[in-house]
Amino acid sequence: MLQIEKATTEDASIIHKLAHQIYYPTYLGILSQEQMDFMLEKSYTVSALQESMRTHQDFYIAYDQQAPIGFIALKSKNATILRIEKLYLLPQTQGKGFGSQLIDFAKNKATIRNKSIVELNVNRGNNAYYFYLKVGFKVVQEVDIPYFGYILDDYVMQVQL
Repeated sequence: MLQIEKATTEDASIIHKLAHQIYYPTYLGILSQEQMDFMLEKSYTVSALQESMRTHQDFYIAYDQQAPIGFIALKSKNATILRIEKLYLLPQTQGKGFGSQLIDFAKNKATIRNKSIVELNVNRGNNAYYFYLKVGFKVVQEVDIPYFGYILDDYVMQVQL
């Protein structure tokens, strides 16, 4: 059974370690090595994670049998939308229902916060796109976001609650 616990700034090192175990297998063949290194350095250092926690994102760590296996970060976009800013699971834990449990967790948080939509971005080349379709998300927009000299080519996906 998956346990999901709110992360504190002291837990940033756990998320940092998970990100480094997850990011390369997730984006291999989608992003260049240079871009993966940059993204990890920009968003997943302990200090960058702590800053995100302090300023705008609620991080939660997913545990299976007391071992950390992934994380999710949530952020209110506006009065009606809760965004999933990050959702990652260790490759060896994918396909076991944990991702669906994290999506259900996000939907529950949205309901508690009186939101009617859960939204996320997913890279157009990421296989997670098919998972999000399976759990009810629909593409509402294709975006090309300039990001420090790179282009983030994403789908914006939403599910109505």
